[in-house]
Amino acid sequence: MELAPQLRRIGNDIVAAHLIVADDGITLVDTGLPGHYRDLVRELGEIGRPISDIKGIVLTHGDSDHIGFAERLRSELSIPVYIGAEDADRAKGAKPPATPKDPRRIGPMIRFFAYAISKGGLRIPPLGEVIPVQGGDILPLPGSPRVIAMPGHSPGSIAVYVPAVRAVFVGDELTTRHVLTGVEGPQPAPFTDDQAGSSSSIDRLAGLDVDWVIPGHGAPWRGDAPSLIAAYRAAEG
Repeated sequence: MELAPQLRRIGNDIVAAHLIVADDGITLVDTGLPGHYRDLVRELGEIGRPISDIKGIVLTHGDSDHIGFAERLRSELSIPVYIGAEDADRAKGAKPPATPKDPRRIGPMIRFFAYAISKGGLRIPPLGEVIPVQGGDILPLPGSPRVIAMPGHSPGSIAVYVPAVRAVFVGDELTTRHVLTGVEGPQPAPFTDDQAGSSSSIDRLAGLDVDWVIPGHGAPWRGDAPSLIAAYRAAEG
């Protein structure tokens, strides 16, 4: 689905991944769940681009519902996978720490887990190899993605800022639709390692000149970063 010229989405408000489409190739930001591979192939067919046009994958963090089909592309097509250095082991299969129990409602929670299972979420292959990145790095990929360190949801969480499409991808540092409660609007995301750290990291978005703030779960935020931050703070209470 096209969000804007050169900016496309696969998946839905439950779990999503995104494509930066440029003349010199395509950059993937996150890879959702294994079953989203078919959605990727279908999306590429709609825009007339071969899968070989994908030049790299940037993972906002190493949780299973973001690494989805990344290993398939890496192992079959030698597509490089970039991730925040502190999340490299998590992407390779290290077990994340237990997180505080989040609020939940039975309906939204069942829909989230049912969707994840339908997309292969019970068997997600870990990454065999990743390229660690740090805040401030500009990656050699279409769109020249810039890495912003955003520790909190996980130690190596990053935001991916792509000025070419006036967007920043924030992974699970925030959500606009809570997968366990169904509540919509910018707010803290569930399954977060360090909520205080995550809340602090949100302020790193303040100076970005963007039209889109795009989480891994929930609808993309169409608007500037300060407005999003204000809505997030209001939801924090």
